[in-house]
Amino acid sequence: MTDAPAAGGGVVNTVLGPVAADDLGVVAVHEALLSVLPGAEHGHDVTLDRAEIFATLAGKLAAFRDQGGKTIVDSTGMFHGRDLRLYEALSRSTGVHIVASTGMGPEELLGGYFLTPQTNPPTPWPADKFAALFTKEITEGMVIPRLERRAPAGLVATAAATGGMTATEESLFRGAARTALATGVPVSIRYGADAAHDLDVVLDEGLAADRVVVGGLDRKDAVAAGAPAEVARRGAYVALDHVGLNDDGAHITDRERAALVLDLVRAGHGDRVLLSGNAIGVAKGHPAYDLPFGHVLTAFVPLLESLGLAGRDVRRILADNPRDLLTLR
Repeated sequence: MTDAPAAGGGVVNTVLGPVAADDLGVVAVHEALLSVLPGAEHGHDVTLDRAEIFATLAGKLAAFRDQGGKTIVDSTGMFHGRDLRLYEALSRSTGVHIVASTGMGPEELLGGYFLTPQTNPPTPWPADKFAALFTKEITEGMVIPRLERRAPAGLVATAAATGGMTATEESLFRGAARTALATGVPVSIRYGADAAHDLDVVLDEGLAADRVVVGGLDRKDAVAAGAPAEVARRGAYVALDHVGLNDDGAHITDRERAALVLDLVRAGHGDRVLLSGNAIGVAKGHPAYDLPFGHVLTAFVPLLESLGLAGRDVRRILADNPRDLLTLR
């Protein structure tokens, strides 16, 4: 296992160990390599042929590299198919940096162990227990169940239910923030019903806003509420991370996303914008979402440029902002 570096060294944790932050290049900040719905690994009708999965993902990562991408962030957390040995082999063979994540959520996808009351009278898992679990995945390496630990996680990813944050999810968010404070990694949150409220839960722990990325801010409800600009004003990163999704009733279209990006840049928030496709390289137990990892580069960036976004702003959004977010502090 590679030891986690000290915070402040200008490095980012990848599955092959720390790399210089300036070497990240263009980053896809919210993707999934192998996504396995919890429990699907036990399904009689689900195949998990690792050689086949490797070949599929290697082809997709090589295409991403050839299109100008250099780093991909797998933000699925601990229990949605994360396969560290597979990711190490993929990174070595394709030359693409892979940043893997610790964390979990939303509550509906947690296993029974994490929903078992830990106190009398019963209460959800406390934030400190989640923090201890996540922190060890950074300071001691991410867990391969029953076997060993590997490289350190590069971020903490967690999510709340779209109907509104539950008590367990509040513990998750607070535990993620405490982990970030203790280790120097950033936090990625997917808000539930209210982006500003869920961001406040994390900031209430004393975490600086620029160590937080709020995902899903291209949801229609978020845009209608003005959440992207509000999150940026508070100093957190705004992730428009469903680029390429144009036929979904819950999200705005790419043309609307492009207009939103330009609005944020013109308002002085270009240093807080992140883009990604939420693509899934290989899906097991749930529908595939076979969007190329390079879709932002090949389709969305040309749209932004056609609408007048300057090259320096494109570079800032695709490379500089994710570098600043992911660098250990």
